[in-house]
Amino acid sequence: YWNQHSWHRRSYHKYKDIEPTVKMEEVDGEELVKKFAEEMEGMLGRKMKSVKRLAEAAEDADLYHEFNATLEFDYYNSMLINSVDKDGNAIELGGEFPLEENEHFNKLQVNTLQSDIQVPTNVYNKDPGILNGVYMSEALNDVFVDNFQKDPTLTWQYFGSAAGFFRLYPGIAWTPDENGVVTFDCRNRNWYIQAATSPKDIIIVVDVSGSMKGLRLTIAKHTINTILDTLGENDFVNVIAYSDYVQYVEPCFKGTLVQADLDNREHFKLLVEELQVKGEGKVKKAMKESFKILNEAASLGQGSLCNQAIMLITDGAMEDYEEVFQEFNWPERRVRVFTYLIGREVTFADTVKWIACNNKGYYTHVSTLADVQENVMEYLHVLSRPMVINHDHDIIWTEAYMDSALFNTQAQSLLLMTSVAMPVFSKKKETLSHGILLGVVGTDVPLRELMRLAPRYKLGVHGYAFLNTNNGYILAHPALRPLYKEGKKLKPKPNYNSVDLAEVEWEDTDETLRTAMVKGETGTLSLDVRATVEKGRRVMFLKNDYFYTTINETPFSLGMVLTRGHGEYIFIGNVSVKEGKSSVLPEQQTLTYCETDIDPHHRKLTQLQAVFRYLTGKEPDLECDEKLLRQTLFDAVVTAPMEAYWTALMLNPSGMDEGVETAFLGTRSGLMRVSRYVGIEKRVAKKFLSPSDKENIFTMDHFPVWYRRAAEYPAGKFLYYIPKEDTRGRDYFLSAPPHTVGVCIQGVCIQGVCIQVYVSRVYVSMVYVSKVYVSRVYVSRVYVSRVYVSRVYVSRVYVSSVYVQVTQQSERLYLRIVQCRPVALVTFLHVSLLSIAAHCTIISLNSRK
Repeated sequence: YWNQHSWHRRSYHKYKDIEPTVKMEEVDGEELVKKFAEEMEGMLGRKMKSVKRLAEAAEDADLYHEFNATLEFDYYNSMLINSVDKDGNAIELGGEFPLEENEHFNKLQVNTLQSDIQVPTNVYNKDPGILNGVYMSEALNDVFVDNFQKDPTLTWQYFGSAAGFFRLYPGIAWTPDENGVVTFDCRNRNWYIQAATSPKDIIIVVDVSGSMKGLRLTIAKHTINTILDTLGENDFVNVIAYSDYVQYVEPCFKGTLVQADLDNREHFKLLVEELQVKGEGKVKKAMKESFKILNEAASLGQGSLCNQAIMLITDGAMEDYEEVFQEFNWPERRVRVFTYLIGREVTFADTVKWIACNNKGYYTHVSTLADVQENVMEYLHVLSRPMVINHDHDIIWTEAYMDSALFNTQAQSLLLMTSVAMPVFSKKKETLSHGILLGVVGTDVPLRELMRLAPRYKLGVHGYAFLNTNNGYILAHPALRPLYKEGKKLKPKPNYNSVDLAEVEWEDTDETLRTAMVKGETGTLSLDVRATVEKGRRVMFLKNDYFYTTINETPFSLGMVLTRGHGEYIFIGNVSVKEGKSSVLPEQQTLTYCETDIDPHHRKLTQLQAVFRYLTGKEPDLECDEKLLRQTLFDAVVTAPMEAYWTALMLNPSGMDEGVETAFLGTRSGLMRVSRYVGIEKRVAKKFLSPSDKENIFTMDHFPVWYRRAAEYPAGKFLYYIPKEDTRGRDYFLSAPPHTVGVCIQGVCIQGVCIQVYVSRVYVSMVYVSKVYVSRVYVSRVYVSRVYVSRVYVSRVYVSSVYVQVTQQSERLYLRIVQCRPVALVTFLHVSLLSIAAHCTIISLNSRK
């Protein structure tokens, strides 16, 4: 009793001393979102400068390089490095290539001093074109290293050659697939395709006459699918089949162009597989229909408003088609026509070639399935010619993607990112008029790093920031869940990077927010929102204010949400560094306060070491969030008396409730305090964090669920929280981390503090439960002194989201629920619990099976 009384008295005086240093500041949402956008613009601008330096260096290197058909040059092939033959000698294109683990690059083994080369299996790695390109691009090594020194936040930098090789910095050892081959081809990647060409309108016209039966139709279908794979969100497309008549593969898209997003492309692929051959091929009707669609789109200002092309896939053309081009395309030849002759026969090769050459297109002969990929890619080089001739070095940004194909290693986790890329053209005078594309340079930007610039602690417990593309698709959003579980593996969802903003912010029924952000406008919007937590199992009713603006020089818009009652003001306290330092323990920090990854000299520092070195002036070059640091130090001082209280309980058995296992608290700054009262051998829950609890810690992009839900309760009140566990067997375990908006200590309320206590032993006289689902529990009496439960009634049995586990080994049943101070009836979807009188604890109801 004395220890507890003394602690309350000391706490009261501590808060009185600190109170004058506390102040509240109103958050200006419009200014804050603009500030975030400016910081993001600066970060993305540095990436663009790095890419520009790479493009300039590559073009200069090519300018002074003379092609040598007999060139012999050994380079580091990422498939062969550090490999030896049976005699222990380095194999050709291998050699010693030092690698060491690097934290900045996902703990992969890399070489930060130079790049290496990846060549697809279907490309000869000593082809003269490959050797000359690799030799020429050696000049990029110094630029890679210099870029990384100027901007240590850079990740992968690369050059994808039009010849097919891929130069990557830092260098890595490339791992083949289970068949020993590398199918990765940089020319098929979205960043390459978007940088190599401008937005385009494409009509794919395929011959399905009787002569196309068998392998020819299979090759034609594969060609269509490959063309579709080269399209992106900024492109528009339609697919027409012809025989005796014109047939739209999707009748709903008749006479129009549709955006070539992932959903539409996959839809076309499914329909193309159903095509059947019959009749006679009459290409004239199909070509007329295609020109009408493209001309109408151009006149109405629809489509991409840029390149237009028709892709003709056929085994021959026998009709008189010249009048079609005279009527619709000559003399301007505004629409390019690319032709693909299918099959081994070349009887109609001259005719099909004439169509392409007289309409500023390109002719290719596709005789086998293996020819498809290489031949389809040729059209991209043709469409890039105007950009080369006009010296248009447009920088492109891709949609969000997960590049799991790039690094096939256990150390590589799927990482959502965007890429910035830029085309590289030949500047030689003798070839300038031909418009030769040398390749594409680029770098990846992890979206997690970008979103660090809009930290959650500045936005309140329910606030968040999100990024949108100019097509309305989400780039980053806390509700975006790009993965699904298949067995024990996590895999990306098929449409994870084409989720529309309207599908997440679904309260925006008239799409006012989406439309404004797509247009790149700046403004505000207020909405009543039903926010879901716990993977959609629970709902909170909030009033959200949305603030949005564009990020200059990019196709992205930034949105920000502040919830009324939580994001309108920010709480600021000020304590001395010395006092705050003495109150912080290593395990209490859960957020990133200092960027230790930027400078190699700082990478071995823990967050605690970095914080103290920065605050004491020993490392002034460290980039730290000083506001967050000050808030954390203040929280540390305010909550420090809890350590003395918990210690006093442990030292005084008479003041300690039997069975208390663990207590912890958390604050808005990410500070957490934890006290364990018993050893692991005595705990009911052997692990401190159960599967569902692992998400209930503070991270840079979200507050824990228990913290968010508790924030909606009045100060001083508590609620029961019984989440469904992530279990793998038939038995389930009922777990309940507590939630509260505040803990009342001698009349002083500390906002955002939660105390949780695990209780390992409870005496139960009557428990009516077996291996069933529990929907209602009524507890009549609880004695805190001995945590004694006299009666437990299970009045109703339903199938719901709350489960009970019977542990077979010990034949004991563990039912864990949170026990807090008295409150009114609390409802959680399927579960209703009457409150239990006590401190905020978790009790375990142990019973013989």
